[in-house]
Amino acid sequence: MMTRTRTRRAGRITLVGGGPGPADLLTVRAVRALTTADVVYFDRLGPTRDLAELAPHATFVDVGKTPGHHRVPQQEIQERMIDGARAGLHVVRLKGGDPFVFGRGGEELAAAVAAGIPVTVVPGVSSAISVPGAAGIPVTHRNVSHLFTVVSGHAPLEPHEYRHLAGLGGTIVVLMGIGTLPSLVAGLRLAGLSNVTPVAVVERGFSNTQRTTTATLGSIVSASSVCRNPAVIVIGDVVALAHSGGLPVADFLPAGVHENLKRA
Repeated sequence: MMTRTRTRRAGRITLVGGGPGPADLLTVRAVRALTTADVVYFDRLGPTRDLAELAPHATFVDVGKTPGHHRVPQQEIQERMIDGARAGLHVVRLKGGDPFVFGRGGEELAAAVAAGIPVTVVPGVSSAISVPGAAGIPVTHRNVSHLFTVVSGHAPLEPHEYRHLAGLGGTIVVLMGIGTLPSLVAGLRLAGLSNVTPVAVVERGFSNTQRTTTATLGSIVSASSVCRNPAVIVIGDVVALAHSGGLPVADFLPAGVHENLKRA
């Protein structure tokens, strides 16, 4: 009598960039990955409200982090993902923005490779570019800025980093930097960046409560006292373009708060 051996399905991991929030800003490839997911480990940012529709056959695990609080430690997230893939599951790790822009996607990729698990990366729309764009601010613009630097706002920078940022010129984009904004401003001013440099804080990008606060480097700390993360901070002359129809302006407008409602 012949005995049949059942072969276990090979598992895999897909690291998916969820973009800045709305489900319709997911890539086609991201949607396809979610459609075939068995389990989705997701962060608090990204298209979380649409998960049941996007991944109809999956189990969902919330591993989102907030400042100072990691519900599930990063090492444990990676171990769970690998265990799931070894059990034959298609594991999707869904991150806000792009997996490799301050998303620790590189660590998760390395862990999967070290464990011998097949892993695929699906890039996402980064909030570093898209959220300023939602507020009408281009991160580069001809004759205004030909480069931009993206900085994590989770921790203060070193003095030499402030000097480099101030000396590069162009646009500075800071992600999740409300808590460290006073030290950022102080460091850039000490490094020589002008007090009249335009600054914008864009809160809750692409939501129906999106709000933009504009000021100058010398006044943004007081102007943004009521701002909260998630937020993207933009520093540079491109900020003024949001008020000028794309044309550079000689004098930056007074500090203000602008409500940008984004309804589908």
